[in-house]
Amino acid sequence: MNQAVSLRCTIPPSYSRGAPAINRPFPRVLFRATPTSMIDDDKRIAAEAAVAEIRDGMLVGIGTGSTVAFAIRAIAARLPELRQTIFFATSIATEQAARDVRVPIGRFALASRLDLTIDGADEIDSALRVIKGAGGALLREKIVAEASERMVVIADASKRVDRLGAAPLPVEVLPFARSFVATRLAALGAEPVLRMADEGAWRSDQGNVIFDCHFASFPEPAGLAVALQAIPGVMGHGLFLREVDAAYVADGGTVTKMERNTT
Repeated sequence: MNQAVSLRCTIPPSYSRGAPAINRPFPRVLFRATPTSMIDDDKRIAAEAAVAEIRDGMLVGIGTGSTVAFAIRAIAARLPELRQTIFFATSIATEQAARDVRVPIGRFALASRLDLTIDGADEIDSALRVIKGAGGALLREKIVAEASERMVVIADASKRVDRLGAAPLPVEVLPFARSFVATRLAALGAEPVLRMADEGAWRSDQGNVIFDCHFASFPEPAGLAVALQAIPGVMGHGLFLREVDAAYVADGGTVTKMERNTT
Protein backbone atom coordinates (compact mmCIF):
# COMPACT_ATOMS: atom_id res chain seq x y z
CA MET A 1 0.00 0.00 0.00
CA ASN A 2 1.25 3.48 -0.83
CA GLN A 3 2.02 5.63 2.17
CA ALA A 4 0.35 9.03 2.35
CA VAL A 5 2.68 11.98 2.70
CA SER A 6 2.37 15.75 2.93
CA LEU A 7 0.81 17.67 0.06
CA ARG A 8 3.73 20.07 0.11
CA CYS A 9 6.30 19.28 -2.55
CA THR A 10 9.48 20.91 -3.86
CA ILE A 11 9.34 22.73 -7.19
CA PRO A 12 12.33 21.80 -9.35
CA PRO A 13 14.53 24.82 -10.20
CA SER A 14 13.95 24.82 -13.95
CA TYR A 15 11.58 23.48 -16.57
CA SER A 16 11.96 23.03 -20.29
CA ARG A 17 8.76 23.34 -22.21
CA GLY A 18 8.44 21.21 -25.29
CA ALA A 19 10.39 18.30 -23.76
CA PRO A 20 8.69 14.90 -23.60
CA ALA A 21 6.68 14.12 -20.50
CA ILE A 22 7.29 11.54 -17.87
CA ASN A 23 4.01 9.85 -17.00
CA ARG A 24 4.81 8.82 -13.47
CA PRO A 25 2.42 8.13 -10.65
CA PHE A 26 4.76 10.11 -8.32
CA PRO A 27 6.77 7.50 -6.47
CA ARG A 28 4.53 8.18 -3.51
CA VAL A 29 0.92 9.14 -2.94
CA LEU A 30 0.56 12.88 -2.42
CA PHE A 31 -2.83 12.71 -0.75
CA ARG A 32 -5.35 10.02 0.07
CA ALA A 33 -9.01 10.82 0.64
CA THR A 34 -11.73 8.70 2.24
CA PRO A 35 -13.09 5.64 0.38
CA THR A 36 -16.37 7.48 -0.19
CA SER A 37 -14.75 10.03 -2.51
CA MET A 38 -16.67 11.06 -5.61
CA ILE A 39 -15.58 13.13 -8.62
CA ASP A 40 -15.87 16.41 -6.69
CA ASP A 41 -13.65 14.99 -3.96
CA ASP A 42 -11.06 14.08 -6.59
CA LYS A 43 -11.23 17.57 -8.07
CA ARG A 44 -10.78 19.06 -4.61
CA ILE A 45 -7.73 17.02 -3.62
CA ALA A 46 -6.08 17.55 -7.01
CA ALA A 47 -6.61 21.29 -6.58
CA GLU A 48 -5.19 21.24 -3.05
CA ALA A 49 -2.09 19.40 -4.27
CA ALA A 50 -1.47 22.04 -6.94
CA VAL A 51 -2.14 24.96 -4.60
CA ALA A 52 0.54 23.56 -2.28
CA GLU A 53 3.08 24.67 -4.91
CA ILE A 54 2.29 28.34 -4.27
CA ARG A 55 4.88 30.23 -2.21
CA ASP A 56 4.43 33.66 -0.69
CA GLY A 57 5.42 36.46 -3.06
CA MET A 58 4.62 34.57 -6.25
CA LEU A 59 2.59 35.94 -9.14
CA VAL A 60 0.00 33.25 -9.82
CA GLY A 61 -2.49 32.77 -12.65
CA ILE A 62 -5.84 31.13 -11.94
CA GLY A 63 -7.66 29.30 -14.71
CA THR A 64 -11.36 28.82 -15.29
CA GLY A 65 -13.73 25.92 -14.74
CA SER A 66 -15.31 23.59 -12.21
CA THR A 67 -12.04 22.08 -10.99
CA VAL A 68 -10.41 25.49 -10.64
CA ALA A 69 -13.28 26.49 -8.34
CA PHE A 70 -11.80 24.08 -5.80
CA ALA A 71 -8.38 25.67 -6.28
CA ILE A 72 -9.82 29.09 -5.49
CA ARG A 73 -11.21 27.75 -2.21
CA ALA A 74 -7.86 26.15 -1.37
CA ILE A 75 -6.09 29.44 -2.11
CA ALA A 76 -8.52 31.30 0.13
CA ALA A 77 -7.71 28.90 2.97
CA ARG A 78 -3.99 29.71 2.60
CA LEU A 79 -4.32 33.49 2.38
CA PRO A 80 -2.87 34.15 5.87
CA GLU A 81 0.44 32.65 4.69
CA LEU A 82 0.32 34.18 1.19
CA ARG A 83 0.15 37.86 2.09
CA GLN A 84 2.57 38.97 -0.63
CA THR A 85 1.13 36.76 -3.37
CA ILE A 86 -0.80 38.34 -6.24
CA PHE A 87 -3.26 36.35 -8.32
CA PHE A 88 -4.43 36.90 -11.89
CA ALA A 89 -7.73 35.61 -13.26
CA THR A 90 -8.25 34.19 -16.75
CA SER A 91 -11.94 35.13 -16.89
CA ILE A 92 -14.50 37.48 -15.43
CA ALA A 93 -16.14 34.48 -13.74
CA THR A 94 -12.88 33.44 -12.07
CA GLU A 95 -12.19 36.99 -10.94
CA GLN A 96 -15.62 37.23 -9.33
CA ALA A 97 -15.29 33.83 -7.66
CA ALA A 98 -11.89 34.82 -6.28
CA ARG A 99 -13.08 38.19 -4.99
CA ASP A 100 -16.04 36.47 -3.31
CA VAL A 101 -13.58 34.67 -1.01
CA ARG A 102 -11.24 37.70 -0.67
CA VAL A 103 -8.49 36.38 -2.96
CA PRO A 104 -6.63 39.47 -4.25
CA ILE A 105 -6.73 39.80 -8.04
CA GLY A 106 -4.19 41.88 -9.97
CA ARG A 107 -4.41 43.41 -13.43
CA PHE A 108 -2.81 41.06 -15.90
CA ALA A 109 -2.49 43.92 -18.41
CA LEU A 110 0.28 45.25 -16.16
CA ALA A 111 2.07 41.90 -15.79
CA SER A 112 4.56 40.45 -18.26
CA ARG A 113 5.61 37.31 -16.38
CA LEU A 114 4.01 35.03 -13.81
CA ASP A 115 5.64 32.40 -11.63
CA LEU A 116 2.88 29.81 -11.74
CA THR A 117 -0.52 29.15 -13.30
CA ILE A 118 -3.03 26.58 -12.05
CA ASP A 119 -5.74 25.54 -14.50
CA GLY A 120 -8.05 22.66 -15.40
CA ALA A 121 -8.24 20.43 -18.47
CA ASP A 122 -10.94 18.88 -20.64
CA GLU A 123 -8.56 16.11 -21.75
CA ILE A 124 -4.94 15.30 -20.97
CA ASP A 125 -2.74 12.61 -22.49
CA SER A 126 0.47 10.95 -21.28
CA ALA A 127 2.61 13.57 -23.05
CA LEU A 128 0.94 16.38 -21.06
CA ARG A 129 -0.85 17.60 -24.16
CA VAL A 130 -4.18 19.10 -23.23
CA ILE A 131 -7.49 20.17 -24.70
CA LYS A 132 -9.01 23.12 -22.83
CA GLY A 133 -11.75 25.64 -23.37
CA ALA A 134 -15.03 24.09 -22.22
CA GLY A 135 -15.33 27.04 -19.85
CA GLY A 136 -14.90 29.48 -22.72
CA ALA A 137 -11.73 31.19 -21.45
CA LEU A 138 -9.25 29.48 -23.78
CA LEU A 139 -7.75 32.65 -25.27
CA ARG A 140 -6.98 34.30 -21.95
CA GLU A 141 -5.88 30.95 -20.53
CA LYS A 142 -3.40 30.51 -23.39
CA ILE A 143 -1.98 34.01 -22.87
CA VAL A 144 -1.59 33.55 -19.12
CA ALA A 145 -0.04 30.11 -19.64
CA GLU A 146 2.54 31.53 -22.05
CA ALA A 147 3.42 34.24 -19.53
CA SER A 148 4.01 31.69 -16.76
CA GLU A 149 7.29 30.10 -15.77
CA ARG A 150 5.33 27.01 -14.77
CA MET A 151 1.82 25.76 -15.58
CA VAL A 152 0.15 22.94 -13.71
CA VAL A 153 -3.23 21.43 -14.55
CA ILE A 154 -5.60 19.72 -12.16
CA ALA A 155 -8.13 17.07 -13.09
CA ASP A 156 -10.05 14.02 -12.02
CA ALA A 157 -9.21 10.73 -13.70
CA SER A 158 -12.01 11.01 -16.27
CA LYS A 159 -9.90 13.62 -18.08
CA ARG A 160 -6.98 11.23 -18.68
CA VAL A 161 -7.01 9.85 -22.23
CA ASP A 162 -4.73 7.72 -24.38
CA ARG A 163 -5.43 9.93 -27.39
CA LEU A 164 -6.77 13.47 -27.62
CA GLY A 165 -9.96 14.17 -29.50
CA ALA A 166 -12.92 12.55 -27.76
CA ALA A 167 -13.79 15.94 -26.28
CA PRO A 168 -14.71 18.69 -28.74
CA LEU A 169 -11.92 21.14 -29.52
CA PRO A 170 -13.00 24.75 -28.84
CA VAL A 171 -11.93 27.38 -31.37
CA GLU A 172 -12.49 31.05 -30.58
CA VAL A 173 -13.46 33.10 -33.62
CA LEU A 174 -13.96 36.77 -34.48
CA PRO A 175 -17.73 37.13 -35.08
CA PHE A 176 -17.07 38.97 -38.36
CA ALA A 177 -15.37 35.83 -39.71
CA ARG A 178 -17.80 33.25 -38.35
CA SER A 179 -19.02 31.72 -41.63
CA PHE A 180 -15.63 31.94 -43.32
CA VAL A 181 -13.88 30.21 -40.42
CA ALA A 182 -16.57 27.53 -40.17
CA THR A 183 -15.89 26.62 -43.80
CA ARG A 184 -12.14 26.45 -43.20
CA LEU A 185 -12.65 24.30 -40.10
CA ALA A 186 -14.80 21.88 -42.08
CA ALA A 187 -12.01 21.64 -44.66
CA LEU A 188 -9.73 20.42 -41.85
CA GLY A 189 -12.14 17.58 -41.16
CA ALA A 190 -14.01 19.22 -38.30
CA GLU A 191 -17.71 19.42 -37.67
CA PRO A 192 -17.85 22.93 -36.15
CA VAL A 193 -20.78 23.47 -33.80
CA LEU A 194 -21.45 27.07 -32.80
CA ARG A 195 -21.65 27.31 -29.01
CA MET A 196 -25.01 28.76 -28.04
CA ALA A 197 -26.51 30.58 -25.06
CA ASP A 198 -30.15 31.32 -24.29
CA GLU A 199 -29.96 34.67 -26.05
CA GLY A 200 -28.08 33.47 -29.13
CA ALA A 201 -24.46 32.68 -29.92
CA TRP A 202 -22.37 32.31 -26.77
CA ARG A 203 -19.77 35.09 -26.40
CA SER A 204 -16.40 34.99 -24.70
CA ASP A 205 -15.17 37.73 -22.39
CA GLN A 206 -13.63 39.26 -25.54
CA GLY A 207 -16.99 39.20 -27.34
CA ASN A 208 -15.93 36.42 -29.68
CA VAL A 209 -17.87 33.27 -30.63
CA ILE A 210 -16.70 29.70 -30.10
CA PHE A 211 -16.98 26.69 -32.37
CA ASP A 212 -16.80 23.33 -30.61
CA CYS A 213 -15.13 21.16 -33.22
CA HIS A 214 -15.84 17.44 -33.44
CA PHE A 215 -13.60 15.16 -35.52
CA ALA A 216 -14.43 11.69 -36.80
CA SER A 217 -10.68 11.05 -36.63
CA PHE A 218 -8.67 13.57 -34.64
CA PRO A 219 -5.69 14.91 -36.65
CA GLU A 220 -2.11 14.94 -35.45
CA PRO A 221 -2.27 17.65 -32.74
CA ALA A 222 0.81 19.72 -33.66
CA GLY A 223 -0.16 19.90 -37.32
CA LEU A 224 -3.74 20.78 -36.42
CA ALA A 225 -2.57 23.59 -34.16
CA VAL A 226 -0.50 25.10 -36.98
CA ALA A 227 -3.41 24.81 -39.40
CA LEU A 228 -5.81 26.49 -36.99
CA GLN A 229 -3.43 29.34 -36.29
CA ALA A 230 -3.13 29.98 -40.03
CA ILE A 231 -6.87 30.67 -40.48
CA PRO A 232 -7.62 34.42 -40.50
CA GLY A 233 -10.30 35.11 -37.93
CA VAL A 234 -9.28 32.35 -35.51
CA MET A 235 -8.36 34.12 -32.29
CA GLY A 236 -7.37 31.03 -30.34
CA HIS A 237 -7.86 27.29 -29.94
CA GLY A 238 -7.95 24.83 -27.08
CA LEU A 239 -4.85 22.78 -27.91
CA PHE A 240 -2.21 23.28 -25.21
CA LEU A 241 0.62 21.12 -26.50
CA ARG A 242 3.72 22.48 -24.79
CA GLU A 243 2.45 24.87 -22.12
CA VAL A 244 1.75 22.32 -19.37
CA ASP A 245 4.68 21.48 -17.09
CA ALA A 246 2.91 19.19 -14.64
CA ALA A 247 -0.47 17.68 -13.85
CA TYR A 248 -2.12 16.55 -10.64
CA VAL A 249 -4.71 13.89 -11.43
CA ALA A 250 -6.96 12.38 -8.76
CA ASP A 251 -8.61 8.99 -9.04
CA GLY A 252 -10.67 7.41 -6.28
CA GLY A 253 -9.19 9.67 -3.64
CA THR A 254 -5.54 9.34 -4.67
CA VAL A 255 -3.58 12.14 -6.36
CA THR A 256 -0.74 11.29 -8.71
CA LYS A 257 1.60 13.72 -10.37
CA MET A 258 2.81 13.82 -13.97
CA GLU A 259 5.87 15.98 -14.56
CA ARG A 260 7.37 17.04 -17.88
CA ASN A 261 10.80 15.54 -18.47
CA THR A 262 13.47 18.26 -18.30
CA THR A 263 16.40 16.14 -19.48
